Amino acid sequence: MTIAVDRELVERSRNGIVWLAAWPVMAVFVLSNAATPLYVVWQRQLGFSSGTLTAIFASYIAGLLGALLVAGVVSDRVGRKPVLLPAIALAMVACVLFATASSVAVLAVARLLTGIAVGAAVSAGMAAVTDVGGSARKRLAALAASSAMVLGAGFGPLLSGVLSETVPGPTVTIFIVEIALLASAFVVVARLDLPKGAGGRGPWIRIPAVAPGGRTAMLLGIAVFAPGITSTSFVLSLGPSLLAHLLGATNRVIAGALAFVMFLGATGIQFAARRLRVRTILLGGAVATTTSMLTLILSLQLSSLALFGTAAILAGIGQGLGQFGGLTAISTTVPADRLAEANAAQNVGGYLPAAILPLSAGFLSDTIGLTSGATAFAIVVIAAAIGGGVLVGLRSTAPSTARR
Repeated sequence: MTIAVDRELVERSRNGIVWLAAWPVMAVFVLSNAATPLYVVWQRQLGFSSGTLTAIFASYIAGLLGALLVAGVVSDRVGRKPVLLPAIALAMVACVLFATASSVAVLAVARLLTGIAVGAAVSAGMAAVTDVGGSARKRLAALAASSAMVLGAGFGPLLSGVLSETVPGPTVTIFIVEIALLASAFVVVARLDLPKGAGGRGPWIRIPAVAPGGRTAMLLGIAVFAPGITSTSFVLSLGPSLLAHLLGATNRVIAGALAFVMFLGATGIQFAARRLRVRTILLGGAVATTTSMLTLILSLQLSSLALFGTAAILAGIGQGLGQFGGLTAISTTVPADRLAEANAAQNVGGYLPAAILPLSAGFLSDTIGLTSGATAFAIVVIAAAIGGGVLVGLRSTAPSTARR
């Protein structure tokens, strides 16, 4: 009896360490979308258009993609800590820039630095969670890393919206709080027992590659993850403008809460789907994203806040399933010493359209109006999501990364 109890305590302790290792990922992702409810404030103060707004948002993804070209390779070669600790420090610098921003250029630089920090968290941070979990907890590690990402991405705008409406300094207080969260994440990373890098040869800056055995898993993940995260990126960048100008919802708490419930849906669906086969998870993600964009079009035609909220939640579910399915497939097919680079590769494939399509929609909206621009965007994403679902359905290799 004593031995059994001791084993159970050890198991719980090890599981707890996996979740603790996911905290730095969550802390960085809190910053990733903390600015979302504040864009309308800066837009009013600085006087920039919807196209400029999406360009500021896209600078974040530019930083993220740039980091993914480096962070995955460096992390696998020299270790997770040398990547994560400087990234968290950069995130703190971004907080200072956000809190003191007086121009579009400063906002763009702050978003760029945020993207770099997030890119490191996506590759090295998520791989660190898998390292801590070990071979026996790959599925738990994928769940912890993925849910930390989306929960942080949702909690940031909710906290930002509430603080901006209830305390002085609407564009300052959230970033002071975030610095404290990042400081705690820095301590966690510094104290984690993480393996050293595996070394290796070749260029340090390159398009992330995947070991041959994991390429199919990565491509199937991207096919669903990319449309999903593109739809949530649209809600984050132009969502507050749509709420204010088309749906009459000007309270920043509403914009923050909308982002929160979107990512809460992304988090919850991952827990609900954790025992499903990867193929089923990915097909569900494609269906959710398609339904989300159809609901978005309907919400704009009817000027319905309820339908817009439903579209956002479905978008979160689509991203969550695509992300979790892809990460799970990769973690079960890619060697540990190539895992960070594989994570980076999947996210490059997902975030690239998440930068290009919302940015295009923003400038298109300046020309033809928000409703028409958003509708055109939704149609493109619907086509991509259906294509991803068909690809997953046709690939007989998808079930091979099944329940573990």
